[in-house]
Amino acid sequence: MIIHQFYDKGLAHASYAIIRDAKMIVIDPARDPQHYYDFAKLHEATITGVIETHPHADFVSSHLEIHQTTGAVIYTSKLVGAAYPHESFDDGDIIQLADIKLKALNTPGHSPDSICILVQDEDGYDKALFTGDTLFVGDVGRPDLRENAGNITAKKEELARQLFHSLHQKLMLLPHHITVYPAHGPGSLCGKNISPDLQSTIGRELRENYALQISDEEEFVDIITTDQPFVPYYFTFDVDLNKNGAPGLYESISAIAKTGNIQKNIPVIDTRIKEEFRKGHLKGAINLQDGEKFETWLGSILQPQEQYYLIAETDDDLNRVIEKAAKIGYEQNIKAALLPGDKFDEKSAAINLADFKQSPQSYTIVDVRNQTEINAGKIFSQALSIPLPELRERLNEIPLNKPIVVHCAAGYRSAAAASIIAGEISSVPVYDLSDAIVEFGVNH
Repeated sequence: MIIHQFYDKGLAHASYAIIRDAKMIVIDPARDPQHYYDFAKLHEATITGVIETHPHADFVSSHLEIHQTTGAVIYTSKLVGAAYPHESFDDGDIIQLADIKLKALNTPGHSPDSICILVQDEDGYDKALFTGDTLFVGDVGRPDLRENAGNITAKKEELARQLFHSLHQKLMLLPHHITVYPAHGPGSLCGKNISPDLQSTIGRELRENYALQISDEEEFVDIITTDQPFVPYYFTFDVDLNKNGAPGLYESISAIAKTGNIQKNIPVIDTRIKEEFRKGHLKGAINLQDGEKFETWLGSILQPQEQYYLIAETDDDLNRVIEKAAKIGYEQNIKAALLPGDKFDEKSAAINLADFKQSPQSYTIVDVRNQTEINAGKIFSQALSIPLPELRERLNEIPLNKPIVVHCAAGYRSAAAASIIAGEISSVPVYDLSDAIVEFGVNH
C-alpha cells in the first residue's frame, strides 16, 4: 500500500493518494488534478475513486473533473446533498481497494456532513485515518463555517457539540498507533492552533492536542467557538461550488481574456512587487502582491461574484496568479488578465520615516492586522484598527485631518491596504509603513 501526501503551502492544504495493486483513490483533491494523474502514471495505476471528506470552504476541489476525465467514482456523505454524480459514503460503508478496505466514519462538527476515512490493511489491521477538517495535528476543525452555507446549516455551538461527540465517541477510541492524515497544516484558516507537522498518530493527539484534553462538553464548546481566525468572503462561495462541482481548471482559465481596455468601477488587482507598483500603477489599483497567501487575501478583499482585472509583470507571472485565483474559484470573475500599460503613471507617496518616528501623533495610523493579532497587543496605542478584509467597507471611518500611515505585521497586507485607501482618498497623503514596522515593538 502506498500513501502519498500532496501539500499546497499557499492554502496549507493536504490531499492524498492511496494505491494498492495498481488502483488509486484520491482524497480531497486540489483544483489542479494533474498532480494526481502524474502520480498515477508514475506508479502505473488507474484512478478508480475520489473521496470528499466534506464540501470544502477554503479551496476548490477537482473531484468532478477527475470523475469526468477518468471515470473514477466520487464518494461523499449523503448529507452533502451533492449535485454531481456520486456514491454515498457514510457509517458502515466500505470501499474495497484490492485487498485493503476504506471505511467511512461520520464525524460531524467542522461541518454537518464531515466524514473521516479509516484504512484497514491487507491483514485486517487499522493503519491510517484521513481526518479531513475534523482533526488536525494539534487542533480540531473550526465549527463556525456552516451557519449559512451548504445543504445543511447549523449554528456554531451545535456543530461544536457534534464535534465533541465525534471526537470522544469515535476518533479518540481508535488504536493509538493509527497514523492521522489531516486535510490542512499550519496557516490554514480552518483551525486556530494547527501544528507545523503534517501527520500524527491518534496516541500523540490524545497526549498533545489541547482540544482532546477538554473532557467537559460546555468548556469544549466555549473554547472551540472563540478566537477563531477571520472568515474570508470566498468560504461560503466555495462550499456551494464544491457541493455542485467546479468546471475543469484549464477549460475555465483558457476562457480568460488577455487583452482589453480597463473599465472604470471594476477593481484592478495589481500583483507586482510593491517596489514596482509604487513606481507606477493605474489609479485606484490594489497592490495585492503575488505571494504565498495571495489566493487567501484575494478572496478576503473581493466578494465572490465581483469582477476584477488582474495585472502581472510578465506572461508567466500572469499565468501563475490566474491559477492561484482558480484555487478558490475566482478565475471565473476575471474580466481580463493584463500586463502593465502606458497609463500606469500613478505613483505612491513615500514616507519620511524619521519624521514619523519623531512625531507619530501627527499622523492617522491605521492598523490592518487581524483582530486576533490586535487583541494580542497594539503596536501604536492610538492606531485605528481596521482588519484588511473589512477595509473597503470601512474607509469612511478614517479621519482626513492628518496624513495616513498604514501598517500590518510585516508589510504584505499594508501594501494592499495603503493602495486601497489611496485609491479612494486623495485629500491627504497615504503612506505604507511596510516592513519598517519591525522597528516598532508591540504595546501591551
